[in-house]
This record gives sequence, C-alpha cells and structure tokens, in this order.
Amino acid sequence: MQNNLLMVDPPLQQRPAFKDALKFWFKLGWISFGGTAGHIALMHDFLVDKKQWISNSRFFHALSICMLLPGPEAQQLAIYIGQQLHGKKGGLAAGILFVLPSMFILLALSILYVSLGNLPWIYAMFNGLKPAVIAIIIIALFKVGQKSLTGTASYLVAAMAFVCIFFFNIPLLIIIIGTILLALLIRIVKPTLLHGDKESEASQSANERAYFINSYSAPTESGITAKHVIRQLLVFLFFWLVPFSCFYFIAHDFSFWQRLILFFTQTAFFTIGGSYTVLPYVAQFAVGKLNWLSKLQMVDGFALAETTPGPLIIVVGFVGFMASFNHFHASVAMGSIALIVTVYYTFLPCFLYIFVGGPLIEKSHGSEAISGILKLVTAAVVGVILNLTLFLGKGVIFRDNVSLQHINFVSLGWIIISLFLLTKLKLNVIYLILLSLLAGLLRYWGGI
Repeated sequence: MQNNLLMVDPPLQQRPAFKDALKFWFKLGWISFGGTAGHIALMHDFLVDKKQWISNSRFFHALSICMLLPGPEAQQLAIYIGQQLHGKKGGLAAGILFVLPSMFILLALSILYVSLGNLPWIYAMFNGLKPAVIAIIIIALFKVGQKSLTGTASYLVAAMAFVCIFFFNIPLLIIIIGTILLALLIRIVKPTLLHGDKESEASQSANERAYFINSYSAPTESGITAKHVIRQLLVFLFFWLVPFSCFYFIAHDFSFWQRLILFFTQTAFFTIGGSYTVLPYVAQFAVGKLNWLSKLQMVDGFALAETTPGPLIIVVGFVGFMASFNHFHASVAMGSIALIVTVYYTFLPCFLYIFVGGPLIEKSHGSEAISGILKLVTAAVVGVILNLTLFLGKGVIFRDNVSLQHINFVSLGWIIISLFLLTKLKLNVIYLILLSLLAGLLRYWGGI
C-alpha cells in the first residue's frame, strides 16, 4: 500500500513558504485561548479550511493519536503538522511558538501577582474575552462535527463520549481506551459500521489532493529504525542534561532545582489524559506533599493560566514560580528562572514523542484498520469538545447556579454578538479578541 502512495499525482496545493507558516505559528501562540478545544478550532480553521495545508482526514488522524500521548495534545499536533510542512525546523518552530507567548504572559502576570497582589482589572479584562472564546469554540464544534461525524457509529460514539464525561466525569483516557476497544469489537462483529457514510467519504476522498498534506502524500521520513530512535533519544538527553548540569555546577541550592526538574519531567512523561488529568496530580503533590505553595495560591494560578493563551497546563509554570519564590525568600528573579525551567522540562518531551513517532503516525494513516478505529476516536473527541464547550460556557453564561435567575446577560449577549461578527461579518479572530479585552475593561470601569 505504501508503494502505491508514492506513485500518485502531486497535490494541487503547493508547500507553503516557511515564513508564512512561521507567521501563523507565531500568531497562534498569542491568540490560542480556550484550551484544547480553542486550539483545535483555530488550527483547523486556518490549516484545513483557509489555507488547505493539511486535509481534514490527516488532521484528525494525527489528533486522535496525539490524544493517546502524555502531555498537551494540541501542541503535539502543532509539532507534527509543522514537521510535515517543513521538517524538523518546522516542528521546532510550531512547538516552541505554541508555548512561548503564554510563558512570557504568565511570567509577567506572576511577577505582578507577587508584587501587587490580586489584580481585579486583569481578571476583568480577560473575563471580557471568555464569551468570545466560547463563540470561537461553538463555531469550531459545528465545523469539526460536520466533517468528522460521517456515519451512525460516529454519531453514537460522540454521544456516548459526551454522556460519559459530562454526566459521569469519566477521565478522557478511559473514554479513548473504551472507544478503541469498542472499535475493535465492531471490526470483528460488523466492520462495515467503521466505514461511515459512503457518499460523504467519497466526497472527502475526491477532495484530498486539494491539500498539500493529504491521504496520498508520500512519507516525509523513511520510517522508524533503531538508529533513528537512538539519535532522537540522544538529542533529547542532551537538551535535558544541559540545563540540569548548569544548575549542578552553578546553583546555590542544587537539591531544590533537582527536585523541581525531576518532578516536572516525571509529570510530562507519565500523566496521560490532558490538562484535567495532569493538573490535579500537580496540585496534589505541589501543595500537599512538597509544600511549594498554598492551596489559595494554586487556585490563583489556575485563574492566571486561564487568562493566558496556550495550553491550560501552562499553570505548572506558575507552580514552579511560586515554589522558587517561596523557597528563596521572595526572590522574583529566582521565581522567574524556575518558571522558565518548569515550562522547559514540561514541554520538552512533546518534541521527543513526535520526532520519534512521526513516521508511525504517517504509516498508520495508510492502514484501513487503524484509520477505521481512529475515526471513532475522532468522533469521541467531538463529544469531548462538546463537553468542554458546555463546561466553559456554563461558567461564562451563569454567575453562580445554572438557573434563569443567575444568567449573565452581558456575557450571553457578547457570545451572540461574537457569533454574528465571526460568521456573518467574517471578522478576524485577532480583532475580536482585542475588542473583547477592551469590552472587559469597560465593564470593570463601568461596574457592570
């Protein structure tokens, strides 16, 4: 099958210039609010719908596999697509720029937090942004669902995933594993259910060559070999050891830095299931066992992280900041170093996963069995995104309890206005974000 893929016609879409991709990854890092759902929404809208750099099938195939890996799946997806577009430099650019803006914003907010205390105007400003984020996610949910749900089985799996996570709070990892097991069972009992709607799939297949990265694209790498894996592991080990060694020879209190680095490396490698799985684990150990920060500071860290773009797991940077700030007698400089170190060691393994496993993602796309299973995983992801949309939307639309008496009509109105601006007037997302931040400030000053 792989040999046949190498003999097909070239894609209609040409490889984008590296500077154009760089511009997008840079912009994405500053506007990717809304957690995983928001990240997927923005990447799908630009990369699939607007630029046609990657086809819908390849996009969700890669996302489904990234959902099975430890760490933030949206960043890993960005690394993979960046690598497919421009090799290692593309993957590095996409992954680094995905995190860097939120790290700098969180660093600034952390310094303000310990210097000036609680900053209500900052929270108010970003509260004005939240309704717009909900609107962005709602639009993405419809687009993603329209392209991903292609048959009865996919609709049922999406509904089941939503029920499991919304009503029973079943962890994402369990939902994904359950979906895979269900897909294997369907493949044995009635494999035709995995094929979805023939007419819809034929339409998508006929359109594949309109995209630069598509179902017929030749592999960018020859495959996984022992030499390839060893080389990537050595590169990873080098980048892991260099900062660690610097602290060993230079730091005044190496034991603190050793504990910090090992803890967040362990967290990055062994916690699977997204931010909502990782963060309770981090909070439990950082607050309860390591005593790096108080429970109240941890809650404030969540609030600060939610006001920044990038993955919610970026809150670990605030944990590192406060750990060092408290340990080194209220030193902002040491706290800043710890924040950067924490983010570095938390996100470094993501590059290893994709650079080692990238060829596997490509090879698995050519497998009918794996593709059929991952279609159901993608459907489950749609159910999870719906849950995230309602979970985030509930906090924005209702002040306290979910009832008519507690509706925040200002926020609800801004969601409706944002939907109108994005769908009817085709307003650029960046302008909507700036407009929403300004609206949040005006609401704060006006006491609304």
